[in-house]
Amino acid sequence: MEKNLSGQISNWREGRRFRAWELVQTGWRQKDVAAALGVSKGSVSQWVKRAKVGGWESLRHRKGTGARPRLTPEQRAQIPHLLAQGAESFGFRGDIWTQPRVTEVVRRIFNVSYHSSQVGRILKDCGWSRQKPMRRATQRDEEAIHRWREERWPQIKKRL
Repeated sequence: MEKNLSGQISNWREGRRFRAWELVQTGWRQKDVAAALGVSKGSVSQWVKRAKVGGWESLRHRKGTGARPRLTPEQRAQIPHLLAQGAESFGFRGDIWTQPRVTEVVRRIFNVSYHSSQVGRILKDCGWSRQKPMRRATQRDEEAIHRWREERWPQIKKRL
């Protein structure tokens, strides 16, 4: 291998691509390189083409970029300000933000559709945490609970 190729190989796949390129450079046929490395002829062909166009550096491991974001950074920055207005200001009943509600607001305001699970990731990136409504009985009497804690609980605790 060339001096540049031998140093700093990040993983075995990258090493295999470099080895294939080296063998082709020394006169091996692509089908023989494929057989020697246990890969398809098409893979070797793609690697050789990539190296011819972009040099051996193009054979290095690259992290996948993924899909292009549908919301611009400016639009993402607006989301916390929209949520600060409250869910009721967007026509929802109750002032709790849920992922489906945020999904709907993003669709209305920015005309961008996301699955609600993806909106959860966007909210996390914006610093918002998931909200869950507290479940309490509708007939709950806060005054009676407070009285019980002040008067009855100390008596029960003494017996224990």
